Amino acid sequence: MTGESSFGLDLTGRQAVVTGGASGIGAACAARLAAAGASVLIADLDEQAATKVAAEVGGQAYGVDLAADSFDPDALAGRADVLVNCAGLQHVAPVHEFPLEKYRLLMTVMVEAPFRLAQAALPHMYSRGYGRIVNISSVHGLRASPYKAAYVAAKHGVLGLVKTLALEGADRGIAATAICPGYVRTPLVEGQIPDQARAHGISEDRALEEVILAPQAIKELIEPSEVAEVVAFLAGPAGRSFTGVPVTMDMGWTAR
Repeated sequence: MTGESSFGLDLTGRQAVVTGGASGIGAACAARLAAAGASVLIADLDEQAATKVAAEVGGQAYGVDLAADSFDPDALAGRADVLVNCAGLQHVAPVHEFPLEKYRLLMTVMVEAPFRLAQAALPHMYSRGYGRIVNISSVHGLRASPYKAAYVAAKHGVLGLVKTLALEGADRGIAATAICPGYVRTPLVEGQIPDQARAHGISEDRALEEVILAPQAIKELIEPSEVAEVVAFLAGPAGRSFTGVPVTMDMGWTAR
């Protein structure tokens, strides 16, 4: 692996931890950070898939259930210079039918776990005078959609977390951000296309453009590598001024 990218980014000597790193945005982030020279720990519930990604990028795999009371945040993030909280999941139901256990699961994985991991990472970051915490939020951290109460609440929640982290770490070299992408080409999103096509009696191409991407001004999916490029920038020295803020890449969704 080389520590240099075409943009001169060099993360050599930095330890990066990426949760949800076995697929989608997380895997792309792991690859990009490793290409910039970071030592990357790929954490995921699917340890086998995490091991595969780790082998591809020259990192290490870490099997973990972020929803389990027994998970050890210190063992995972206690030496992190760069913490990327990417793990997430979705459940769709109207509020009056939303299962409480599902609501709690989403909040635990996407709000409580990033808090616990940041809490574990901060003493090390403070001692080094350098730290980057990047939470993968969503455009749903800025806008709501029906039937996604837990997801929307969680994605809003991490915005509040990074604002607090930014203020507390401002004089210690810490920057905390939340990336808010629109729809990204992930297995979760791509799996919705045929379902929406069947439900509306239209082609998959039309379902993607007219249903899934309807809120976006640009009717295209964002690639995981595009999100990873932003994460890498924020992880480096040039990302220091992006702190306590959402970093929005939503194909014009919130411009309306």
